Amino acid sequence: MPLPFRRKSTDLVEDAVTEVTAEEKIAETRSRRRTPSKRELGKATPKRPPANPRIAASTKPLTKQEAREQRRRLRAEAAEEYRREGGPRDRGPERALVRDIVDSRRTIGTWFFAGALIVLIGANPQVMPPIVVLASELAWAALGIGVIIDSVLISRRVKKLVHQRFPKTQERMGSLYLYAIMRAITFRRMRVPTPRVKIGDPV
Repeated sequence: MPLPFRRKSTDLVEDAVTEVTAEEKIAETRSRRRTPSKRELGKATPKRPPANPRIAASTKPLTKQEAREQRRRLRAEAAEEYRREGGPRDRGPERALVRDIVDSRRTIGTWFFAGALIVLIGANPQVMPPIVVLASELAWAALGIGVIIDSVLISRRVKKLVHQRFPKTQERMGSLYLYAIMRAITFRRMRVPTPRVKIGDPV
């Protein structure tokens, strides 16, 4: 007489087959959902290029001497760029025109600081004789008058050309006059940005 609750062997086989079939369906479903990788498909993944080739190329760390030379080179390049392009106050076509106006002529102001130094030495009554002191004071007065006249002439030319070429300019004329005068009393070799016209060139 068979025991109660005892399952037949055929039932056990059917349950095992059912479990295997269910596992196969789950595995098949997962394989369908998963996207095969490029490596499985036999495709090579290209390497991403470096963001900065220079940084990637120079993987070797710099020595102290090389870092010092690099900083010196960068400072020299920045100084050269500033001398060529100038700073924020030199931006704008109006100021470029003002520079050309000043650079295209000889100005008395270029000798202002040198003359001031000579006059300062010659006007010392404790060292120099009275005639030298008097001559120094006259030279200082003549130099000052010459700078004033030259500044007025430059300002008038700046006003004329700026209004002709930039009738809708937003620049203040007083600022342009001061910009021109300060450039006129600076030695030509020390002017920033570097002059792009020669003395006597038409503007």
